[in-house]
Amino acid sequence: MISMMNMEQKLRRADRKQSRLYLFCNFMALMIISAYSALMLSPTVQKVFPEGGDSAKQMHMIFVMTLIGCVVFTIYALGLFFRHKSGQLGILMALGASRKRLAPGLFREVIVLSGASAIVGTAAGFPFVWIIWHAFRLLLVDSSDMVLTFDFRCLFVSLLFLLLVVGFACLTAWRYLKKTNIMEVIREEHINEPVKELGRWCGPVGFLLILTGAVLGYGAPWACHAWFHMFPPAWVSIFYAPVFVGLYMVMLHTVVHGWKSHRKNPYKNIISRSMMKFQGKQTVNNLLVVTLLVAGGCFAIFYLPTNAVSALVHYASQPYDYFYQYQADQNIPDRETVEMLGREYGLSFKDWKECSCVTLGIGGMDEIYEEDGLRYHVEYVPMLQEARVLSEDAYRALTGQEADVKPGTYMSLTDREETSLYANSSAREITNMVTRKQLATEFAGFLHYDLLAKEIPCCVLDNEDYAAISEGLTDEWRGQFAAFNVDGEDSYPFANAFYRLFVSSFDDSCARPSYYDRVQKIRENETGKEYWGDTDDMTTISYELSDSFAFRQFWVYQPDFRILNQNDYMRSMAVMLMMFLFIFLVCMITALVVCYTRCQSIALNNRYIFDDLKKLGASPAFLDREVRSQCGNVFRVPSLVGTSAMFLLYSMILYANDGRMLPTEWMAMGVCLCVTAVIGGVIYAVYRSTVKSIKGQLGIA
Repeated sequence: MISMMNMEQKLRRADRKQSRLYLFCNFMALMIISAYSALMLSPTVQKVFPEGGDSAKQMHMIFVMTLIGCVVFTIYALGLFFRHKSGQLGILMALGASRKRLAPGLFREVIVLSGASAIVGTAAGFPFVWIIWHAFRLLLVDSSDMVLTFDFRCLFVSLLFLLLVVGFACLTAWRYLKKTNIMEVIREEHINEPVKELGRWCGPVGFLLILTGAVLGYGAPWACHAWFHMFPPAWVSIFYAPVFVGLYMVMLHTVVHGWKSHRKNPYKNIISRSMMKFQGKQTVNNLLVVTLLVAGGCFAIFYLPTNAVSALVHYASQPYDYFYQYQADQNIPDRETVEMLGREYGLSFKDWKECSCVTLGIGGMDEIYEEDGLRYHVEYVPMLQEARVLSEDAYRALTGQEADVKPGTYMSLTDREETSLYANSSAREITNMVTRKQLATEFAGFLHYDLLAKEIPCCVLDNEDYAAISEGLTDEWRGQFAAFNVDGEDSYPFANAFYRLFVSSFDDSCARPSYYDRVQKIRENETGKEYWGDTDDMTTISYELSDSFAFRQFWVYQPDFRILNQNDYMRSMAVMLMMFLFIFLVCMITALVVCYTRCQSIALNNRYIFDDLKKLGASPAFLDREVRSQCGNVFRVPSLVGTSAMFLLYSMILYANDGRMLPTEWMAMGVCLCVTAVIGGVIYAVYRSTVKSIKGQLGIA
């Protein structure tokens, strides 16, 4: 006699294949979420990504897209597992087992399977990150910033996902146990899941919704600022919702109608189209997941050329090989010392320029928080921030450009493309921060010089106004600019040696970032408030970390040495670049795994169809075409939609930044287009491999 327990064990062993598939899918989802959150919340990454900056927002946006994709992927795997599990339940019910008798074993199985795969996947995320990260360090670039450390609070993200997985598993098990029709339970595995067939309009409308959602989602924060004078709350992200509705409609159109007209040949590829349609719910969900993952991967990888092209073009177009500034009370190497150092490396210099400048307080319009902490109003502040100020003569001596500034006015420095975020055009007075003498002024236009368009605003005054307002300043408020070119070919060893010497010449009074504003500090302290920069670790700068990303990006006196910047770009940006490259790899690997799994599932679950076709005399070429058509839709459509949508979105973002596309941005998008072509080639190679594997399993020559 075979007991009911033995029967359960035999049926469970017979269904090991579906259990392994569910374990694999669940393991992959948890490993991805664990790896992503571990790296995203790592102190190594957190100290490099500016809080609230565009880079951090992109990283979080891609994480949300990946999270949604993994949730849908896990639910799909769970549904597929229970569709096959229903056969076991139906057989046991038909043999007299009550639902009360089956419930403990079923819940125990799903909890063990879900929990074990989730725990192993979560644990595997950390070595997965470690291996990829150190492979980057070994093969691509290494720096002191890239010492990887983990903050294990990231496990809360994995724990929430684990609870979600187990909760869905138990809920699905309870739903299947509640079914009363035993025959329906037994046949559940063979019941098709067609989707509701909408008209052929759903595809075009889906693309329109994707575009609408992208515009609304990107424009909502701007509207909050411009129309309501408030900082956008987190809920404004809901305006991206039409994107997901549109994606679903596009995938639905792909499954139900396809993208080719079949009026002339209504029976062409009818088998592969029917297989997709009859399992429509599963297929649409999978295509949606792949689209999100491909889009997230492209969004991450596009960050690299967009930033690299802009930076490298900027370095190449600098008018001076060496450009630097310093505070007057610092013992900086003079011209003779620099030339002596240059001779050690066989270099001589030309076009040497020097000029003095002063740092003053400048007024301007500021956004003042309301009591609720969300809304703000714009108010003029007399001493808003620091500004580096040059006289007409000093500006001419340094740049070679004429600047005719009228008395009682000032001209603000911006870059050639007028994209600088820091140029001040609203000042009404300029203040001497030692004597507190004020000079009434008004904005008289822009001057263009990239090397002076920095985080601290730079202005030019009339010679007499400059002399009057700078009288009485101490050396801590005075400074010097210097610039020169190399006569012949430059030397990286010299640039590196000069950089070390330059940094070591400063004392601790200059160990501050460019966003630490001394004028704001004085203004806050005089009103009895504590300046935020005196309480925040973000304002800590160490000369010992002069090669770190934070130092080279934000030190207030960071010099512009062309050859040093060009050669060290990868090293100084290593953490940020590697983070986005890691995200790209994770998203693309996951997308390809989902595509491969889905193709295997569709083909092998419908194996009997291919067997019947062979018995009816279908040629290998016909069967080969059906397999390719089936797999092609799974790989091709989400890949094209994901890459195209993200390419257009990135173009829209670059255009929306200032209402135009700059030459460097056109170049960057050209590189992104080439990257897209490479991604397409990789996807095609995996598609070919998948087709070959399925044909081998189906016995198609």
